[in-house]
Amino acid sequence: MKAMIRGNESIAYAFKLARVQVVPAYPITPSTLVPEKISEFIANGEMKAEFVPVESEHSAISAAIGASARGVRVGTATASQGLALMHEVLFIASGMRLPIVMGIGNRALSAPINIWCDHQDSMSQRDTGWMQFYGENNQEGLDLGIMAFKIAEDKRVLLPAMVGLDAFVLTHTVEPVDMPEQSEVDDFLGEFKPNYVTLDPNKPATLGSFGFPEHYTEFRFAQWVAMEQAKKVIDEVFEEFEKKFGRKYRKVMPEHTEDADIIFVTMGSMSGTMREYIKKLRAQGKKVGMVKITVFRPFPKEELIEALQNAKVVAVVERNISMGFAGAVYGELAATFANKSKKPKFVDFIVGLGGRDITFNTLESVYKVAEKALTQDVDDVNWIDVNKEAVYKSEGLQ
Repeated sequence: MKAMIRGNESIAYAFKLARVQVVPAYPITPSTLVPEKISEFIANGEMKAEFVPVESEHSAISAAIGASARGVRVGTATASQGLALMHEVLFIASGMRLPIVMGIGNRALSAPINIWCDHQDSMSQRDTGWMQFYGENNQEGLDLGIMAFKIAEDKRVLLPAMVGLDAFVLTHTVEPVDMPEQSEVDDFLGEFKPNYVTLDPNKPATLGSFGFPEHYTEFRFAQWVAMEQAKKVIDEVFEEFEKKFGRKYRKVMPEHTEDADIIFVTMGSMSGTMREYIKKLRAQGKKVGMVKITVFRPFPKEELIEALQNAKVVAVVERNISMGFAGAVYGELAATFANKSKKPKFVDFIVGLGGRDITFNTLESVYKVAEKALTQDVDDVNWIDVNKEAVYKSEGLQ
């Protein structure tokens, strides 16, 4: 069945179809519609779940941990400053190996206050032990939301997951989405049966207890092993989903990379714009391609090496910046190829921060620098569509 829904609704429908049992949430733009829609489902009798309104995002993730530790399927949603407020508790969720799924309306961080799209919020949480998936469109929001539960709940993984959708570009935009039948999702996911000790008054247990130095490292290593195991599980779930529902997902999605001298790397909604721009360049005889990253954590090193190793220049186009260095994706790609004898030249492009539009003109500026990099040195980090003169003047620089 086709439905015209917003990106936020795609996450809410994913929770409904997954038969999530507890949804603690605190509203924050641009993800507020997720809990709103969930509460509507529950009030109308369409969803059998407990909606828990709380006083902050910190409380929302804390309540999610308590519910998940009890052994039920749990989902929540947040964005930007709300996700930042959750920071300390995100480590607890992953350290306790709780398969919570959280929808993220990817939004810029303050200051100044900004409610529009970039990936700084979830990128800032990449070391918390949560898997991270990024949707290009609302269909991917629904599908990744459903698959995230199956991946997170697998006994080889047992880690929480974030599903990111670009603020307003997707969260508030209506698109046609193929809505699977409830029976199909039930068959795909199965009933949630926790693979860990749960909170039970009749069988008291201590969860997330004190870790002394002689034990703590092993716990962290176990999380690292689980994240490595997740790579295989993600592949299995993606392939199973494709067989059942007909839609193909891979951690890394290459397009026109076989003969490409320049390959653009993207994540999220900009991938659609890049795809159309690639078509334009290839029609002009340009040897270009693109790679869309769907899974950022665990980082898909093997797939990226295979997709990018024959390129001359890799242009990393990203909506985040690690102050004092470069974009996060650029840094991880450069590290991935650090010990390879054969490697492309990596060039970073910071675009679309705070919701600034990414247009063909933006990508044309990116391409010009990438093309120049084929034959000469260019800056490692390139800010695109920025009024540099005004900034330099405000900082007292020439």
